[in-house]
Amino acid sequence: MREKKDVFFTKMEALGLALTFDEVILKTGYAEVMPDDISVESRFSRNIPLKNPLVSAAMDRVTEAPMAIEMAKLGGLGIIHGALAPKEQASHVARVKFYMNGKIEKPITVRVNDVIEQILKRREDKAYPFHSFLVLDDNDRLVGLLTRNDFEICSDMTLTAREVMTTELITGVPGTTLDEAYEMMHRHKKKILPLINSDGRSAGMYVWSDVQRIKTGSSRMNNVDAKGQLRVGAAIGVGDEALERASLLAANGVDVLVIDTAHGDSKPVFETLVRMVKELKATFPSIDVVAGNISEGPSARRLADAGADGIKVGQGPGSICTTRVIAGIGCPQVTAVYNCVKAIEGSGIPTCADGGIQYSGDVTKAIAAGAHSVMIGSKLAGTKESPGTIILWKNRQWKNYRGMGSMSAMLERKEARDRYKQVSSGKTELIAEGIEGLVPYAGEVASVIYQFLGGLRRGMGYVGAASIPELHEKADFYRITKSGLDESHPHDVIITEEAPNYHRSES
Repeated sequence: MREKKDVFFTKMEALGLALTFDEVILKTGYAEVMPDDISVESRFSRNIPLKNPLVSAAMDRVTEAPMAIEMAKLGGLGIIHGALAPKEQASHVARVKFYMNGKIEKPITVRVNDVIEQILKRREDKAYPFHSFLVLDDNDRLVGLLTRNDFEICSDMTLTAREVMTTELITGVPGTTLDEAYEMMHRHKKKILPLINSDGRSAGMYVWSDVQRIKTGSSRMNNVDAKGQLRVGAAIGVGDEALERASLLAANGVDVLVIDTAHGDSKPVFETLVRMVKELKATFPSIDVVAGNISEGPSARRLADAGADGIKVGQGPGSICTTRVIAGIGCPQVTAVYNCVKAIEGSGIPTCADGGIQYSGDVTKAIAAGAHSVMIGSKLAGTKESPGTIILWKNRQWKNYRGMGSMSAMLERKEARDRYKQVSSGKTELIAEGIEGLVPYAGEVASVIYQFLGGLRRGMGYVGAASIPELHEKADFYRITKSGLDESHPHDVIITEEAPNYHRSES
């Protein structure tokens, strides 16, 4: 059935037309499945599965640890932006990986002579979401445990860990399974199970809240790795500095690296990509490498041949991006996605449609065109979990949002200038490819994702697709006119109450 879609885009190409979301609409089909029974599982790259196909953009007003944590808990993925200093970016990755663990391979430890005040200060500086620390003696042997209760009951912050710690512990051996840990912790009513070697040294740790969550199935929607840790990605640039950054991110458990450039089909990217893929795969074989951004089929083919595990499609469709009007280049997003997917058909390499999403129906269209995932920026920038504070303007709450090619981003961050191949840091010598603005405050990201996934499932239901691979096969498009678009939106009424999943900017 995919032939119908091929015929549609072939006709459009013959007419010299490239189309975006507002210019196409999906044809409905016979359905045998209800929306709530539809599977939205997909992949971001060869080895990174998704419980849902939504990925948060690697932008400094969108994705840091809080956003990445929530995205993974909801089944998607967050890509920590690369405008952070390398150590800071790695710290955000570590916060995601330590947030929820089946088994913590390398628990954070303290020494018996560490002062409680210093331990709490370290916890605050590192933004650790936990309060439990294994206490080691000078020979690295486990001698006690500091818990939330120990900290709360302690009335003198100048005491040492030795004077405050809990010493009545139950412990397991290195090979203790999750099921065995659950049984031991439940039987002894302990929330922490340290694992120790025969010589008394730490070999890992189980935490009750995470073990229970995994055992009871409440984590079934979480996007977790084989160890029960949330998955997270991180953006890097190109060059030797990027290789150093990648090594630091890998050491902190990153699952996928995204080589993030404005033009992924350029000689420096290819030369570095091939070298980085070879080095990273040799040293960290479990880490996927996704490359982008591009918008043409031949570009996708070259990235696939270079060894990319995933490809990011989109040059200029974002709401804060001005690349197309400043540089006069690019391809409207629906056509760009189709052409790139078609060019690497059969390769097994997933594509991510990056940018241009206004409504949940656009997600359905992007995936119907062939994408395996969709990267979202502006619709997540206004949520509680995005970086930045809430601004009150014109009696409404907003949050700041900007393109990484905006003047302010490039003035502040070398990484932003590198993404757009700009050497100078002077304001008069920079060529902006983005703007800065405000987006409405949208509350918790979970409610936004819920609405997007609800729209996607309903769109798939109308097409008659029970899964994303089936949507790829069954999808067929109409090209619509301006009148067809107007008819698609509410019309001939004054909207007195906005729906949670619909808002149309005043033109």
